[in-house]
Amino acid sequence: MSSARELIDRSPMRALQITAVAITVCLNALDGFDVLSISFAGPGIAKEFGIDRAALGAVLSMELIGMAIGSIGLGGLADRIGRRPTILGCLILMTVGMFGVSTAHDLTAISGWRVLTGLGIGGMLAAINAVAAEYANARWKTLALAIMVIGYPLGAVIGGSVSAVLLKTSDWRTIFEFGAIVSACFIPLVYFLIPETPSYLEVRRPAGALERINATLRRIGHPALAALSDTLAIKPRAGPLALFTPQFFWLTSIVTFAYFSHILTFYFLAKWTPKIVVDMGFAPSVGAEVLVWVNIGGAIGGALFGLLSEWIGLKRLTLVTMALSVVTVIVFGGSNDSLSTLKIVACAAGFATNATVCGLYSIFARAFPTELRATGTGFAVGVGRGGSAVAPYLAGVLFKSGYGLQAVAITMAMGSLLAFLALLALKLPGKDAHSIDPVKA
Repeated sequence: MSSARELIDRSPMRALQITAVAITVCLNALDGFDVLSISFAGPGIAKEFGIDRAALGAVLSMELIGMAIGSIGLGGLADRIGRRPTILGCLILMTVGMFGVSTAHDLTAISGWRVLTGLGIGGMLAAINAVAAEYANARWKTLALAIMVIGYPLGAVIGGSVSAVLLKTSDWRTIFEFGAIVSACFIPLVYFLIPETPSYLEVRRPAGALERINATLRRIGHPALAALSDTLAIKPRAGPLALFTPQFFWLTSIVTFAYFSHILTFYFLAKWTPKIVVDMGFAPSVGAEVLVWVNIGGAIGGALFGLLSEWIGLKRLTLVTMALSVVTVIVFGGSNDSLSTLKIVACAAGFATNATVCGLYSIFARAFPTELRATGTGFAVGVGRGGSAVAPYLAGVLFKSGYGLQAVAITMAMGSLLAFLALLALKLPGKDAHSIDPVKA
């Protein structure tokens, strides 16, 4: 007897599945805008409150702290109460947090609202990664995950373009007002267009699970199940502590460290690019434009990663993009001779760093089983994002201490190098281990 997961894996992608994946792309785009909104607004905040680079770096880190807590706490919640209700709750937190920043009149209030926004973003990331993996079929799973991840730079590109326009006519607060409105608009879309995933319902077995699964299968266009398979029922030990059992401890440790290290490099670009450009003598709107180029490169890198991973292999391709991240970020540090050169190199650095993020998210979704998919993803993302809060602050301290852009870029590029070394030690589990598709390493 086929399970819903097997039925979805072997069948062609249908409208509901494509819609669900498309919405995860849009939600990740919202994440891209929300996270980078503080970067777009950074120069204006620094000017209004008269703070130096080190203090600004601390403010830039606040939503990363919230994301760490949200990813670990709310990511695990998605494996207990469901992907859909978790996403809806996180969208509410994001809407309130973004609007709160627009009304803040001191750094303490800004920091508090950014932590709240980060809580929502962190929990949503783990949940949408699971939704994309569980609604895509086996053939298109890696591509669906890569497309989901490139929503982040797409959101940053769109958000950067909007921010550049807003900054020309208004102050930095309008950026957060815009973000709050867009976040609120996604609440009804998720409520009506993304039913709970059949894979989650099959494993967790809430009341009425079979009826809910069959209702979703009919909406997709698949035949209904006669009964639920007993072999898919959740094991009693499933939960956050299961990540640290002998079966998963090494996997959890490696992917978490790799994500943690690479995100240090990623967020150096994401958080400091606008301020670096402004300090070169350009207007804040130009800083937002350069950050847009970082994310244009990121979108291209993510899409290309999804296509190439089918032929090159997930782990191997991720290692290649990690190596490129090290090189391009170092080159970025020496490319301040002209704005045009800086844009080109920023685009290349965005290409490599975001392609690597695509690889890591695909590894999360493939390596952890259904009952731990959001929990495992949330833990790795949470620890990584929490540690990455160090990135903008560390860069700010280095700048304040007198180090030039080249020296700071070399230091921050070492994060991707450490991730490369960690991933070399990872052996991805096969289909027999977790009933997942085998991953070419």
